[in-house]
Amino acid sequence: MKITKIIENIFKKYIPSPLTIAVLLTFFTIILALLFTKPNDVNTPGYFLDVLIFWEKGLWNTNLLVFAYQMMLILVLGHVLVLSKPMSNLIAKLTKYCTNTANSAFIVSSVTMLVSFFNWGLGLIFGALLARRVAEDAQEKGLKLNYPLIGASGYVGLMVWHGGISGSAPIKINEEGHLKSMVSQDYLHLAKIPEVINYGQTVFSWWNLLLFFLVMLSVASVFYFIGKKVKPTNFSLEVYKSEAEKEVNTGAEKLDSSKFLGILFGVIILTAFGMRYFSDVKSLKITPNLINLFMLGLAIILHGNFKQFIKAIGVAISDVSGILIQFPLYFGIMGIMNSTGMVTLVSDFFVSISTEVTLPIFTFFSAGIVNIFVPSGGGQWIVQGPIVLQSALELGVPLPKAIMALAYGDQITNMLQPFWALPLLGITKLKAKEILPYTSIAMLVGSVIYILGLIIL
Repeated sequence: MKITKIIENIFKKYIPSPLTIAVLLTFFTIILALLFTKPNDVNTPGYFLDVLIFWEKGLWNTNLLVFAYQMMLILVLGHVLVLSKPMSNLIAKLTKYCTNTANSAFIVSSVTMLVSFFNWGLGLIFGALLARRVAEDAQEKGLKLNYPLIGASGYVGLMVWHGGISGSAPIKINEEGHLKSMVSQDYLHLAKIPEVINYGQTVFSWWNLLLFFLVMLSVASVFYFIGKKVKPTNFSLEVYKSEAEKEVNTGAEKLDSSKFLGILFGVIILTAFGMRYFSDVKSLKITPNLINLFMLGLAIILHGNFKQFIKAIGVAISDVSGILIQFPLYFGIMGIMNSTGMVTLVSDFFVSISTEVTLPIFTFFSAGIVNIFVPSGGGQWIVQGPIVLQSALELGVPLPKAIMALAYGDQITNMLQPFWALPLLGITKLKAKEILPYTSIAMLVGSVIYILGLIIL
């Protein structure tokens, strides 16, 4: 497909690494602040120093650094869960039903999206390992498959994750005071911003669940029919074994391998989770700390002991390198935008060209574009969230709807942005150009459903 070749060439030739993009966006924000927000009674060199102070304060904003660490744990613990034996056994059971390209694409894509709705880190690696295992099983049994379509099916969880339980925006606005911390404390409508927006209004709202199931069934069905038409491809794969599964004799203490101690500690963690969650279950208040507590306990139990758990952590920890460095840069950008009044200028622009009906659509498309350059839902929420909040308040758009419009737009262009596909490509040994034709189709199908949903529901 020519269009996917064009997209791949654009990313290779014109889109630098996410870290470089974050640095360039920092320079761009500083320049915009100097051009459009400098007071008349302040000289440019003096104001430049003021902007640098705003940037530095944002860079090390304590609350936002906590947010970065929370997002890192969500990704790492999700990956660690996939590397456990029970998850490996589940993947093996699913592959038994994958007997041809069509039903393999349906099963892999639908299951991957279900898992990603729970946790995006879990879904990302689960989908990659499931796609790889399906191909290995087909190779062993002599079945013919279109492997790139199966690989794409293992990646489509990234087009539903932000509207799910581990979505950066929905999970963070469930924390008390986070929404108000996103805007300047002298903002005119600060009193209208609620302390929290819980999952009953976003992730578990009937309209978000409906859109999720429509997207899941539509994409899986489209992939099923594509699987009926496409030709099988040739591939040769060795049996995949992650570093966490390899036997390494390190002379660890017996306590490290103690099943009793590991499971006991995991049960204690899950008990603490249960006490916290079920004490206020009606409010559907799921915070990043709460979901990480649950995954930590579950991961330790599924691995059975601390030795296996630590080995899995070692494999998964490389996932967070981008978040570790890039997030503070986005915090710095937010610091400049809030302190100089740029957020108000941009939100006023959106208000001037939008109505109550069209603002969610503009938010969806703008979030999709921003995601190309800021391939991190958490980073994007920090940069774009204040603009969405103020624009929605000015036009009377319900905040849950505006925030979920951002989430939908951010997640949908992951089907074009190859940054988060890197773990999958490494596991499956596929190339970006091989899965892009199919992920692009998934993006179009999902976009139609999300746009209609934002207009009709």
